[in-house]
Amino acid sequence: MAKYRAIPDGYMTVGEVAKKMGVTVRTLQYYDKEGLLSPSAESEGGRRLYTDKDLVILYQIISLKLLGFSLDDIKHRLISLETPTDVATALTEQADSIREKIEQLTDSLTAIEQLKEEVLQMQTINLKKYADIIVNLQMKNDSYYLIKRFDDDMLDHIRNRFDKESGLNFMDRFNHLSDEIIELQKENVSPESEKCQRIVKEYWGLITEFTNGDMSMLPKLMEVGNIDTTTNAWEKRQKIVNDYLELALQVYFSRIGGNPFEGVE
Repeated sequence: MAKYRAIPDGYMTVGEVAKKMGVTVRTLQYYDKEGLLSPSAESEGGRRLYTDKDLVILYQIISLKLLGFSLDDIKHRLISLETPTDVATALTEQADSIREKIEQLTDSLTAIEQLKEEVLQMQTINLKKYADIIVNLQMKNDSYYLIKRFDDDMLDHIRNRFDKESGLNFMDRFNHLSDEIIELQKENVSPESEKCQRIVKEYWGLITEFTNGDMSMLPKLMEVGNIDTTTNAWEKRQKIVNDYLELALQVYFSRIGGNPFEGVE
């Protein structure tokens, strides 16, 4: 680090930099200590001296900090500013970071609005259920509408039965089969057809996987699946699936010689 008797042109003291950039002297001292931004020079009297290049680096730090990055993250994101290309690269990375944060904040805002709608529809306070909805919103699981239809016992079963990875995998398979069933319905494929019965068999396999073979859970599943009026796109889609499956499952159970829903109220 160069040392000067007096402050030469093009250099600024720590106080001048702090005032110009709207930070405190203590902040600049801390950045120096942490290795994020060290002064380019020092006077013989021990005064830290900064240059315009240091201001640009400080702007990088402030911007990234406002975006929520930790100082350790920022340290690894700072780019040497020796050429116009270096500056352009630094600005490009900052712009990319801002876009990323905007996307994250937009997702968060959407999730908050969706949760608000669900809270108002549920009528009663249920913080445990709110937490489940939030987790599923974060996972971008469109089937989170199901959660408000489950009671606490069913939700406890789901928490014990699935973790995040296995839960998403299950819902992916469930949604894929639902898409196939909707296509069958659009094409007016007969419930008795082999194509339909193959899909119904897979669908019933998912149900038994969900219940882990506990058929006593079927009444609750029937209650959850009973959609008289639809209030959103997911429920509308699921009602189509349920209506088509009603006859298709009857055919399937008659072929395997037993209907587990018989006697279920």
